[in-house]
Amino acid sequence: MHEGIEVKRVRRSHIFEREGEDFYVEPRWCSTRLLEVEEFFGSIWDPAAGMGRIGDAVNDAGLQVELSDVCQRVPGIFRHDFLRPTFLSVANNIITNPPFDLSREFAEQALKLARCKVAMIFPTRRLNAASWLEATPLARIWLMTPRPSMGPGRLALQGIEARGDTKDYCWLVWVLGYEDTPQMKWLHRDA
Repeated sequence: MHEGIEVKRVRRSHIFEREGEDFYVEPRWCSTRLLEVEEFFGSIWDPAAGMGRIGDAVNDAGLQVELSDVCQRVPGIFRHDFLRPTFLSVANNIITNPPFDLSREFAEQALKLARCKVAMIFPTRRLNAASWLEATPLARIWLMTPRPSMGPGRLALQGIEARGDTKDYCWLVWVLGYEDTPQMKWLHRDA
C-alpha cells in the first residue's frame, strides 16, 4: 500500500450462501486417515451423516456403521434428530461431522451414548474458546493437513468438490475413561 493510495486485492476464493442445517461435506480423506490412526472396536454410528462419507470410510475399513441425520438426503441414512431423539440409541463409537454451531451439544450427547470412543470434526479456530472441553475425556486432537475444504452439501450432491477453504479443522477424539492431558498430533492427508 502506498501512502494515500489504497490497493485492493483480488479475491479468488468462493463465497457461498450459508447451507441449510449446516450441511457441509468433508473430503473423503479426512475419515479414511482418521480410521488409519485411531483404532475403533465394535460398531460406529454417525448421527450427522449428511451424504454418508464417514460411513463409506468405515465400511472400507471393514467396520459396521449406522448412519442417521436430521434430514435424509441420500438413501441408506435413517432420519433421526440426534439432539432431540424419540429414542436413545447406544453405540460403541460415534464418529461425526456435526453442525459446528452445535458442536458442544453433539459432543455432550455423544459422550452419553458411546461406550468406547467419540470422534468429531471441529473448527481449529474454536479450540481456544472451547473451555468446556477441559471437563471431558478428550484424548487426542488431530490437526488435519493440508487444510480440508468443506463446501456446501448441495454442491457435493452434484459431484462438485469444494476447493480453497480458508478454515482449519481437526478431529477431536474422546476415549471414555481417559483422564490425562490431550495429545495434539498432525493428521496428514498423504501418510
